[in-house]
Amino acid sequence: MPARLRYDGPLWRTLRAVDPDGVCAKVAFLSAHYGFRDAETPIACYDARLTQDLAERMIAGGMTTRWPRPRRVTVPTAGMHPGHEIASMSRYGREPFSDVALVGGRLYVTVMSAMVAGFQRMGCVATDASVATINGPIGRTRQDLRRWLLMSGNSRGDAS
Repeated sequence: MPARLRYDGPLWRTLRAVDPDGVCAKVAFLSAHYGFRDAETPIACYDARLTQDLAERMIAGGMTTRWPRPRRVTVPTAGMHPGHEIASMSRYGREPFSDVALVGGRLYVTVMSAMVAGFQRMGCVATDASVATINGPIGRTRQDLRRWLLMSGNSRGDAS
């Protein structure tokens, strides 16, 4: 099942309520298990939490580290890396994102912020992109996400 439907936390419920057809934003997610992925990616149920150590390893790995990490070197296609995912979502830089929202808890926002810089270097996020950080008490975060999704604009970005 696609991550957009699999995840059922309050922010995902807000996303689906405000944008049920997925037309307001191209959405990606950051997962302790799957790394950075397009929200249309099918995922299985899992139980993993983002820790400070894992967040630091994701940041250090940059745009080319595959998540989940391959268990054996002989499996070169295990996992996907953030650079591949954002390149695909931005049509390989032909349609760079100009409006981005980083939504989630402190560690997630920290990792996503580091990724945005890498995505900008790749040309997949415009260097002058508007980057909103949506983080805080859950009620306020849900309101801010709703407001961001409903903003008018020609080009919607990546709600991570």
